[in-house]
Amino acid sequence: MIPGKELLFCALGGSGEIGMNVNLYGCHGKWLMVDLGMTFSGNEYPGVDLVFADLDFIEKERENLLGVVLTHAHEDHIGAIPYFAEELGVPLYATPFTAKLIASKLEEAGLLNVVELIVVDDLEQFEIGPFGIRYVPLAHSIAEGNALVIETPYGRIFHTGDWKLDDEPQVGTPATEQELTAIGDEGVLALVCDSTNVFNSEASGSEGEVYRGLMEEVGRHKGRRVLVTTFASNVARLQTLGEVARKTGRQLCVAGRSLDRIISVGQACGYLKDLPELVDVETAMDLPRDEVLIVATGGQGEPRAALARIADGSHPIKLDKGDVVLFSSRQIPGNEIPIGRIQNRLAEMGVVLVTDRQSLIHVSGHPGRPELEALYRWIRPKVLVPVHGEIRHMKEQARLGIATGIPKAVFQKNGDLVRLAPGPAGKFGEVRAGRLVLDGDIIAPAGGEAIIMRRRIAANGVVTVAADRKGHVQVAAMGLPLDEDYPEFVEEACRDVADALSRARKADHDVRVEAARLAARRAATRWSGKKPQVQVLLLED
Repeated sequence: MIPGKELLFCALGGSGEIGMNVNLYGCHGKWLMVDLGMTFSGNEYPGVDLVFADLDFIEKERENLLGVVLTHAHEDHIGAIPYFAEELGVPLYATPFTAKLIASKLEEAGLLNVVELIVVDDLEQFEIGPFGIRYVPLAHSIAEGNALVIETPYGRIFHTGDWKLDDEPQVGTPATEQELTAIGDEGVLALVCDSTNVFNSEASGSEGEVYRGLMEEVGRHKGRRVLVTTFASNVARLQTLGEVARKTGRQLCVAGRSLDRIISVGQACGYLKDLPELVDVETAMDLPRDEVLIVATGGQGEPRAALARIADGSHPIKLDKGDVVLFSSRQIPGNEIPIGRIQNRLAEMGVVLVTDRQSLIHVSGHPGRPELEALYRWIRPKVLVPVHGEIRHMKEQARLGIATGIPKAVFQKNGDLVRLAPGPAGKFGEVRAGRLVLDGDIIAPAGGEAIIMRRRIAANGVVTVAADRKGHVQVAAMGLPLDEDYPEFVEEACRDVADALSRARKADHDVRVEAARLAARRAATRWSGKKPQVQVLLLED
């Protein structure tokens, strides 16, 4: 679809889930993409690590796509770039910190000299076709979190990206109330806004409060080794932990490649200049217990991250009874089980666990209701478009916006085409939207046969049958609860398959295969109550 003399909005990802953000704006025959993110897989996609938005719609329109503007460097906003940027074939625009992290991804993928990456190192407006773009710095849990002011012939859009309000951000200088009010004074057609924390009745809190909370918490554990796990991308938190280490007389050690990368990129962009000199793991282990502060990745339960390896004893960093682990990060929904598994291992070792529920050692990077209401008063849009949330989050933000005085709220989800202007804003159509997965080295449909089969096998097991025209039959099974009865099951299943093939001996090949499949499955169900996948190899020679 080619946009006409109108202003359109369409989310391909991030509207219906938290993560995987991909947003499109259309005007005068051209499209602009904001963010190109991904999300991490859960049990829904066995054997898969990464999940992407299906870009089929915009790939078919790529001759009309002008560029991709990135709001900040979290994976749910830039993580899909190495997999799709070359095919899209348009420039990427980012501020310096975000651009350096993108460049490292492109280099790893061998695309650094293939994909054009344009660094926007000031806050002046730049033009992309019919769109005028200006970055507006906002506080978030990463350096250089930005909103976008998008100027169009039909009105001004304020696209928040991920944001919060913070009077003590520790890193960076977010726009002030006065600056945001000035944007509202210029007139804003649409506010496209983060919905993540809309159910939180309190403001998200300040990094300054976290600094004081961590100072108090680390200070109280004298004579103990203290490890803090946090999101590697949170440059402000790393700045805080460096200062906490210095003021509590501890040396700082980091464990995790992503931490090393963020520190390197941060310092190259002018951040973390006051970070204390780091000590390596071996030195840290030789120091007295209360003279080291360790920062480690893995607070979300990632099995290959440093904290998981520390918990199972396979990492050079060792924790003993009485040592302390501070979880300076929120528990992302869906990660409860792997986080709990690691916490249980640590607890069994006698390690003291402290989370953000016990002590003020973490605040969210997303706005609670008071912050949303404040932004509404400052920006004063004619239309609110909630994004970055599950359906319940976006519906609630739409209600909150109307209750706070915004004239209109447009609820939309991935694939909905929304006309913002001219005329009343609202949905008028749909485009293809869905999910893709990185399965091994292949990007495949999330609902493809391989994933469906994998789910079925995981739930019910698999039976294989091999048979020939002479009546020889072999049956094998995996994943059926038949440890003691397995030989008897195999004997009976072979007999049933042989009988079924004998009855169907004059039928064609496909009918005989189906007869064998049904016979084996019925035998498995009789013996186990399961309905396994059945694969049949019928030798006709």
